[in-house]
Amino acid sequence: MSTCARAALDLREPLAGTAATARTWLLIEQPGPWGARALTASRLDAALGAALEAAAEGTGVRVALIRRPGGRPAGPGGPRVVAAHTLPGRTWTHTARLPRLEALRSLDLPALGAGDPASFDALGGAPYDGPPLALVCTNGKRDRCCALLGRPLAEELALAAPEEVWETTHLGGHRFSPTLLVLPHGYAYGRAVTTEVKEILRATAAGEVVVDGCRGRSCWDRPGQAAELALRERLPGAGPDDLAVTGVEGAATGWEVALAHRDGRRWRATVAEGTSLPPRPESCGGTPGTPRRMDVVAVREE
Repeated sequence: MSTCARAALDLREPLAGTAATARTWLLIEQPGPWGARALTASRLDAALGAALEAAAEGTGVRVALIRRPGGRPAGPGGPRVVAAHTLPGRTWTHTARLPRLEALRSLDLPALGAGDPASFDALGGAPYDGPPLALVCTNGKRDRCCALLGRPLAEELALAAPEEVWETTHLGGHRFSPTLLVLPHGYAYGRAVTTEVKEILRATAAGEVVVDGCRGRSCWDRPGQAAELALRERLPGAGPDDLAVTGVEGAATGWEVALAHRDGRRWRATVAEGTSLPPRPESCGGTPGTPRRMDVVAVREE
């Protein structure tokens, strides 16, 4: 059966610059089935989901649901909630257990998006200092590729690291399934296989960044994601906090992206928007289209 992931792979559609954009992730444990719009179509109270989705608009916060592979229920103390800020040099991940998820209505989402965890910690949140977390998109109601390819990956990873692996509802880019997000730094990956993900988690724990298969760091917009990855290919030893996107100029189909190393070096990257041809479905069952792609034309040191 043809799938959008098979079409994108066969046509060699590039991954760089395709990650969902978010400075901060708010992840709410919600076992059980998820609908296509999971925040309002799951066992989470629909009014709460809609309120969080509306409140997050324009704040830099992306809200998603998570659950343990294999249908494991939430642990004692209530559902786990994770808040993770992903800007380099300011990265943090905090977790909490909430007996009543209604308490999330009190969150200051603009402050969370700016990197201030105070309102989250007021609910009982505390810093997470464990191994990196892998969140695998598995929402088959959103796209069947996420279920067919994502669930087996999540289940296999969980055999070795049951506390580090979560299923999640939506990371964008179904056609790159299996997709995953790795915290604390917020790098997203596509077309993942178990051995590669294990290496990504090992490297992340060691303060390294794996570029192969990477879609981008979620805190940057898409031109910035592509530019940062292109620079990392030239600087293979750069750690997650060594490089930052410091500015993006341009619009529509072309950008100049400014990048900096924390040792003081500076670069500029020229990024052009292209289209992926021939047309292909961006989601299973969807009308064939020509997805945007971010092509890095040049990277030059200043």
